[in-house]
Amino acid sequence: MRRSITVAVLGVLVGGFALGALAEEKPKTAAVAAGGGPATTTDKIKVPGTVVEFKLVKLPAGKITMKDKEGKDKEVEIKGVWIGQTEVTWEEYDIYWEVLDLPAHERSATKSDKDMIRSRPSAPYSPPDRGWGRHGYPANGMFCREAKVYCQWLSKMTGHKYRLLTEAEWEYACRAGGPAVKLPDRELKEVAWYSLNGDEKVQPVAKKKPNAWGLYDTLGNVAEWVTMLDNSEAVAGGSFQEDAEDVHPGQREAYSNKKWQKTDPQEPQGRSWLSDGGFVGFRVVRED
Repeated sequence: MRRSITVAVLGVLVGGFALGALAEEKPKTAAVAAGGGPATTTDKIKVPGTVVEFKLVKLPAGKITMKDKEGKDKEVEIKGVWIGQTEVTWEEYDIYWEVLDLPAHERSATKSDKDMIRSRPSAPYSPPDRGWGRHGYPANGMFCREAKVYCQWLSKMTGHKYRLLTEAEWEYACRAGGPAVKLPDRELKEVAWYSLNGDEKVQPVAKKKPNAWGLYDTLGNVAEWVTMLDNSEAVAGGSFQEDAEDVHPGQREAYSNKKWQKTDPQEPQGRSWLSDGGFVGFRVVRED
Protein backbone atom coordinates (compact mmCIF):
# COMPACT_ATOMS: atom_id res chain seq x y z
CA MET A 1 0.00 0.00 0.00
CA ARG A 2 1.48 3.28 -1.08
CA ARG A 3 0.33 6.78 -0.39
CA SER A 4 1.69 10.22 -1.08
CA ILE A 5 1.55 12.91 1.58
CA THR A 6 1.75 16.63 0.99
CA VAL A 7 3.99 18.31 3.52
CA ALA A 8 4.81 21.96 4.11
CA VAL A 9 7.85 22.99 6.12
CA LEU A 10 7.65 26.22 8.08
CA GLY A 11 10.89 28.11 8.53
CA VAL A 12 14.16 28.52 6.64
CA LEU A 13 14.33 26.96 3.18
CA VAL A 14 17.70 25.73 2.06
CA GLY A 15 17.17 24.23 -1.36
CA GLY A 16 16.51 20.54 -0.64
CA PHE A 17 18.69 18.28 -2.77
CA ALA A 18 21.76 20.41 -3.31
CA LEU A 19 25.30 19.24 -2.70
CA GLY A 20 25.99 20.01 0.98
CA ALA A 21 29.37 20.58 2.59
CA LEU A 22 30.21 17.93 5.18
CA ALA A 23 32.33 17.88 8.31
CA GLU A 24 34.84 15.14 9.11
CA GLU A 25 35.56 15.50 12.82
CA LYS A 26 33.53 15.02 15.99
CA PRO A 27 31.68 17.28 16.37
CA LYS A 28 32.43 19.84 13.69
CA THR A 29 30.47 22.46 11.79
CA ALA A 30 30.88 22.87 8.05
CA ALA A 31 31.13 26.44 6.90
CA VAL A 32 28.05 26.69 4.69
CA ALA A 33 25.84 24.25 2.84
CA ALA A 34 25.63 24.62 -0.94
CA GLY A 35 23.42 27.43 -2.07
CA GLY A 36 24.09 29.49 1.05
CA GLY A 37 22.11 27.26 3.41
CA PRO A 38 22.75 26.81 7.14
CA ALA A 39 25.93 25.22 8.43
CA THR A 40 25.95 21.44 8.85
CA THR A 41 27.16 19.90 12.11
CA THR A 42 28.23 16.25 12.22
CA ASP A 43 29.22 13.91 15.02
CA LYS A 44 31.38 10.83 14.48
CA ILE A 45 30.36 7.90 16.68
CA LYS A 46 32.42 4.80 17.41
CA VAL A 47 30.56 1.67 18.49
CA PRO A 48 32.16 0.80 21.86
CA GLY A 49 34.55 -2.14 21.79
CA THR A 50 34.83 -2.10 17.98
CA VAL A 51 36.50 -0.15 15.18
CA VAL A 52 33.16 0.57 13.51
CA GLU A 53 32.18 4.22 13.15
CA PHE A 54 29.22 6.11 11.76
CA LYS A 55 28.24 9.77 11.47
CA LEU A 56 25.27 11.74 12.70
CA VAL A 57 24.06 15.08 11.37
CA LYS A 58 22.38 17.68 13.58
CA LEU A 59 18.82 18.23 12.38
CA PRO A 60 17.69 21.83 12.95
CA ALA A 61 14.46 22.27 14.90
CA GLY A 62 11.37 23.36 13.00
CA LYS A 63 7.77 22.55 12.17
CA ILE A 64 6.13 20.49 9.47
CA THR A 65 2.48 20.24 8.42
CA MET A 66 1.28 16.81 7.32
CA LYS A 67 -1.94 15.11 6.36
CA ASP A 68 -3.24 12.56 8.86
CA LYS A 69 -5.20 9.41 7.95
CA GLU A 70 -8.39 11.46 7.62
CA GLY A 71 -6.67 13.89 5.26
CA LYS A 72 -6.63 16.69 7.82
CA ASP A 73 -3.63 18.96 8.28
CA LYS A 74 -1.60 18.28 11.39
CA GLU A 75 1.29 20.46 12.45
CA VAL A 76 4.18 18.55 13.99
CA GLU A 77 7.03 20.16 15.88
CA ILE A 78 10.47 18.76 15.01
CA LYS A 79 13.07 18.84 17.75
CA GLY A 80 16.75 19.39 17.07
CA VAL A 81 17.80 15.72 17.05
CA TRP A 82 20.81 13.96 15.51
CA ILE A 83 20.12 11.80 12.46
CA GLY A 84 22.23 9.16 10.74
CA GLN A 85 24.13 10.68 7.83
CA THR A 86 23.54 7.42 5.95
CA GLU A 87 21.38 4.39 6.38
CA VAL A 88 22.70 1.86 8.92
CA THR A 89 25.36 -0.21 7.17
CA TRP A 90 26.22 -3.89 7.46
CA GLU A 91 29.35 -3.00 9.42
CA GLU A 92 27.11 -1.56 12.14
CA TYR A 93 24.29 -4.10 11.92
CA ASP A 94 26.58 -7.14 11.85
CA ILE A 95 27.83 -6.35 15.35
CA TYR A 96 24.24 -6.52 16.57
CA TRP A 97 22.80 -9.50 14.74
CA GLU A 98 25.97 -11.63 14.83
CA VAL A 99 26.44 -10.79 18.54
CA LEU A 100 29.99 -9.61 17.92
CA ASP A 101 29.80 -7.30 20.94
CA LEU A 102 29.84 -10.31 23.28
CA PRO A 103 32.78 -12.59 24.08
CA ALA A 104 32.75 -15.73 21.95
CA HIS A 105 31.84 -17.99 24.89
CA GLU A 106 28.69 -15.92 25.60
CA ARG A 107 27.30 -15.84 22.07
CA SER A 108 25.72 -19.28 22.25
CA ALA A 109 23.32 -17.93 24.90
CA THR A 110 21.50 -16.02 22.18
CA LYS A 111 20.29 -19.38 20.89
CA SER A 112 19.19 -20.86 24.23
CA ASP A 113 18.34 -18.09 26.70
CA LYS A 114 14.79 -16.78 26.09
CA ASP A 115 15.60 -13.17 26.92
CA MET A 116 18.71 -13.26 24.71
CA ILE A 117 16.76 -14.87 21.87
CA ARG A 118 14.30 -11.99 21.91
CA SER A 119 17.12 -9.44 22.02
CA ARG A 120 18.76 -10.46 18.73
CA PRO A 121 17.61 -11.50 15.25
CA SER A 122 17.23 -15.17 14.46
CA ALA A 123 19.80 -16.75 12.14
CA PRO A 124 18.90 -16.14 8.48
CA TYR A 125 18.40 -19.20 6.27
CA SER A 126 20.34 -17.52 3.45
CA PRO A 127 22.97 -14.73 3.34
CA PRO A 128 21.15 -11.59 4.48
CA ASP A 129 23.07 -9.36 2.06
CA ARG A 130 21.77 -11.47 -0.87
CA GLY A 131 25.20 -11.35 -2.47
CA TRP A 132 24.79 -7.68 -3.31
CA GLY A 133 27.71 -6.50 -1.20
CA ARG A 134 28.72 -5.97 2.40
CA HIS A 135 31.36 -3.34 3.04
CA GLY A 136 29.78 0.11 2.87
CA TYR A 137 26.37 -1.24 1.88
CA PRO A 138 23.18 -0.49 3.81
CA ALA A 139 21.89 -3.31 5.99
CA ASN A 140 18.64 -4.51 4.46
CA GLY A 141 15.80 -6.98 4.68
CA MET A 142 14.98 -6.67 8.39
CA PHE A 143 11.56 -6.48 10.00
CA CYS A 144 10.73 -3.18 11.68
CA ARG A 145 10.84 -4.94 15.06
CA GLU A 146 14.50 -5.77 14.52
CA ALA A 147 15.31 -2.21 13.48
CA LYS A 148 13.71 -1.00 16.72
CA VAL A 149 15.56 -3.55 18.85
CA TYR A 150 18.79 -2.53 17.13
CA CYS A 151 18.15 1.03 18.30
CA GLN A 152 17.62 -0.24 21.85
CA TRP A 153 20.86 -2.20 21.64
CA LEU A 154 22.76 0.82 20.29
CA SER A 155 21.32 2.95 23.09
CA LYS A 156 22.61 0.50 25.68
CA MET A 157 26.00 0.28 23.97
CA THR A 158 26.55 4.04 23.77
CA GLY A 159 24.61 5.46 26.70
CA HIS A 160 22.56 7.70 24.38
CA LYS A 161 18.95 7.22 23.29
CA TYR A 162 18.59 6.01 19.70
CA ARG A 163 15.37 5.18 17.87
CA LEU A 164 13.79 5.10 14.43
CA LEU A 165 12.74 8.34 12.81
CA THR A 166 9.15 9.42 12.97
CA GLU A 167 7.44 9.97 9.64
CA ALA A 168 7.51 13.73 10.22
CA GLU A 169 11.21 13.78 11.14
CA TRP A 170 12.09 11.65 8.14
CA GLU A 171 10.33 13.84 5.58
CA TYR A 172 11.54 17.04 7.20
CA ALA A 173 15.10 15.70 6.99
CA CYS A 174 14.68 14.32 3.48
CA ARG A 175 13.47 17.60 2.07
CA ALA A 176 16.05 19.64 4.02
CA GLY A 177 13.70 22.60 4.11
CA GLY A 178 12.89 22.40 0.40
CA PRO A 179 9.49 21.94 -1.25
CA ALA A 180 7.63 18.63 -1.53
CA VAL A 181 8.47 17.85 -5.16
CA LYS A 182 9.17 14.87 -7.38
CA LEU A 183 12.55 15.43 -8.98
CA PRO A 184 12.95 14.99 -12.74
CA ASP A 185 15.16 12.09 -13.82
CA ARG A 186 18.20 14.23 -14.54
CA GLU A 187 18.17 15.55 -10.94
CA LEU A 188 17.02 12.33 -9.28
CA LYS A 189 19.97 10.44 -10.80
CA GLU A 190 22.35 12.71 -8.88
CA VAL A 191 20.91 11.92 -5.43
CA ALA A 192 19.22 8.52 -5.63
CA TRP A 193 19.52 4.91 -6.74
CA TYR A 194 16.25 3.77 -8.33
CA SER A 195 15.04 1.54 -11.17
CA LEU A 196 16.77 3.57 -13.89
CA ASN A 197 20.28 3.37 -12.38
CA GLY A 198 20.16 0.93 -9.45
CA ASP A 199 20.99 -2.26 -11.38
CA GLU A 200 18.15 -4.03 -9.50
CA LYS A 201 20.06 -4.20 -6.22
CA VAL A 202 21.21 -2.21 -3.21
CA GLN A 203 24.18 0.11 -3.78
CA PRO A 204 26.87 1.38 -1.36
CA VAL A 205 25.87 4.33 0.80
CA ALA A 206 27.05 7.89 0.20
CA LYS A 207 27.93 7.47 -3.48
CA LYS A 208 25.36 10.02 -4.61
CA LYS A 209 25.18 13.70 -3.70
CA PRO A 210 23.86 14.51 -0.21
CA ASN A 211 20.95 16.86 0.30
CA ALA A 212 21.41 20.40 1.62
CA TRP A 213 21.59 19.17 5.21
CA GLY A 214 24.34 16.66 4.43
CA LEU A 215 22.20 13.48 4.41
CA TYR A 216 22.82 10.72 1.86
CA ASP A 217 20.36 8.36 0.18
CA THR A 218 17.16 9.62 1.79
CA LEU A 219 15.58 8.88 -1.57
CA GLY A 220 16.00 5.49 -3.21
CA ASN A 221 18.56 2.75 -2.46
CA VAL A 222 16.71 1.18 0.50
CA ALA A 223 13.34 2.48 1.63
CA GLU A 224 13.59 3.40 5.32
CA TRP A 225 11.49 2.25 8.27
CA VAL A 226 9.62 5.10 9.99
CA THR A 227 6.95 5.43 12.66
CA MET A 228 3.83 6.93 11.12
CA LEU A 229 1.65 9.66 12.64
CA ASP A 230 -0.81 6.98 13.82
CA ASN A 231 2.06 4.90 15.32
CA SER A 232 1.87 2.28 12.58
CA GLU A 233 5.00 1.36 10.60
CA ALA A 234 5.95 1.90 6.97
CA VAL A 235 8.98 2.51 4.79
CA ALA A 236 9.62 5.91 3.23
CA GLY A 237 11.33 7.41 0.21
CA GLY A 238 11.17 4.58 -2.32
CA SER A 239 13.99 2.17 -3.17
CA PHE A 240 16.32 0.95 -5.90
CA GLN A 241 13.50 -1.06 -7.45
CA GLU A 242 11.03 1.83 -7.76
CA ASP A 243 10.38 3.96 -10.80
CA ALA A 244 11.10 7.69 -10.52
CA GLU A 245 7.47 8.56 -9.84
CA ASP A 246 7.61 6.51 -6.62
CA VAL A 247 10.92 7.93 -5.33
CA HIS A 248 10.06 11.16 -3.56
CA PRO A 249 9.69 12.57 0.00
CA GLY A 250 5.99 11.69 0.24
CA GLN A 251 6.39 8.03 -0.73
CA ARG A 252 5.24 5.48 1.86
CA GLU A 253 4.72 1.73 1.68
CA ALA A 254 3.23 -0.39 4.45
CA TYR A 255 4.36 -3.95 5.22
CA SER A 256 2.86 -6.59 2.94
CA ASN A 257 3.23 -10.22 3.99
CA LYS A 258 2.31 -11.48 0.52
CA LYS A 259 4.93 -9.28 -1.13
CA TRP A 260 7.72 -9.02 1.44
CA GLN A 261 7.58 -12.64 2.73
CA LYS A 262 6.41 -14.35 -0.44
CA THR A 263 9.27 -16.88 -0.71
CA ASP A 264 9.98 -17.51 2.99
CA PRO A 265 10.08 -21.35 3.23
CA GLN A 266 9.82 -21.47 7.02
CA GLU A 267 6.72 -22.54 8.91
CA PRO A 268 5.88 -20.39 10.75
CA GLN A 269 7.53 -17.67 8.71
CA GLY A 270 10.54 -15.87 10.14
CA ARG A 271 10.24 -12.83 12.40
CA SER A 272 13.65 -11.25 11.76
CA TRP A 273 14.40 -11.31 8.04
CA LEU A 274 12.19 -10.39 5.08
CA SER A 275 12.66 -13.02 2.38
CA ASP A 276 11.59 -10.58 -0.33
CA GLY A 277 12.30 -7.31 1.44
CA GLY A 278 15.85 -6.60 0.36
CA PHE A 279 14.73 -3.10 -0.56
CA VAL A 280 14.03 -2.25 3.11
CA GLY A 281 16.51 -0.63 5.52
CA PHE A 282 16.62 2.15 8.12
CA ARG A 283 18.59 5.01 9.65
CA VAL A 284 18.67 6.14 13.26
CA VAL A 285 17.95 9.21 15.34
CA ARG A 286 19.78 10.14 18.55
CA GLU A 287 17.76 12.26 20.93
CA ASP A 288 20.58 13.44 23.18
